[in-house]
Amino acid sequence: MALVGDLSEAELRAYRPSRVEPADFDGFWAATLAEVAAHPLAAEFTPLDTGLSTVEVSDVTFAGFGGEPVRGWFVKPRGAGDEELGCVVEFIGYGGGRGLPHERLLWASAGYANLIMDTRGQGSTWSAGDTPDNGAAGPHAPGFLTRGIESPAAYYYRRVFADAVRAVQAARSHPAVDPDRVVVAGASQGGGIALAAAALVPDVRAVMADVPFLCHIRRAVELTDVAPYQELTTYCSVHRDKIESAFTTLSYFDCVNFAPRTLVPALFSVALMDETCPPPTVFAAYNHYAGEKQIRVWPFNGHEGGMGFQTQAQLGFLAQLISAKLARHPRQARHRLLRLRLLAKLPRHPA
Repeated sequence: MALVGDLSEAELRAYRPSRVEPADFDGFWAATLAEVAAHPLAAEFTPLDTGLSTVEVSDVTFAGFGGEPVRGWFVKPRGAGDEELGCVVEFIGYGGGRGLPHERLLWASAGYANLIMDTRGQGSTWSAGDTPDNGAAGPHAPGFLTRGIESPAAYYYRRVFADAVRAVQAARSHPAVDPDRVVVAGASQGGGIALAAAALVPDVRAVMADVPFLCHIRRAVELTDVAPYQELTTYCSVHRDKIESAFTTLSYFDCVNFAPRTLVPALFSVALMDETCPPPTVFAAYNHYAGEKQIRVWPFNGHEGGMGFQTQAQLGFLAQLISAKLARHPRQARHRLLRLRLLAKLPRHPA
């Protein structure tokens, strides 16, 4: 395994490529959020007896895109009393589902509530899932990256990103959660979902994106032939007449276009030997990110990234941000104004 791409770490830290952004990007997402908001959230938390003595677990269901039920777990420290907790809303890597509750103990062990969102249609590769995807498919390469790619409205990740917004809302609806101390997080696909969620719910407290997927997508397929990006290469090799329309659809979901719209503190990670999410793609999103940010670089690792070392960094990051009940973040008023402009389809002023 060798370094991926032809840029040194110093060059990567300066790598800020031009973005290809649809003119109606904000309007598209405003319309999507309005469509989703028309359905009652209907969040339900059903306590489970899991045999775990230090945490309390609930089976979660809430209405995601199209009002369709999305599953998840809600895990919190046992005996937390009436104190409102900071909460990590967690998204899963590609192919995985919510798994089993005992596999999700980290954040509750650190004193936080944790909502783990199942990823619709996934969960039959390395971790079991329970949420079907009933959306449009059309001709697509096996997997999810090209599912519904014929149009932004039908694209698979429109449904997933909308589900992620609802997952944040579901977490905030739980009486044990302090709604001002909700963080979105994930690795790989989960990291990309977290970046999108932080842009679409701009008053979350922070985002943690570990070796994120869905960043600088066109460059990614030029750098790697490893799955999942290989699905897109396969699709384009067959649908030779639809290459540009496919990348136009993807531009609505590329985290490089969400990054300048996000102001909350962020902790990224990147691995310089990562063939799944090549380093230039991660740095493209990081360098366009508008909020306070930091990145951990793992020079001799592949897509596993920093693993326990990155987790240690995340624990320190959260300890500074949400371990104690804090006053409203100084930028939160601006976040709310930006969200109102988005929902009202008003012109966005430069950040």
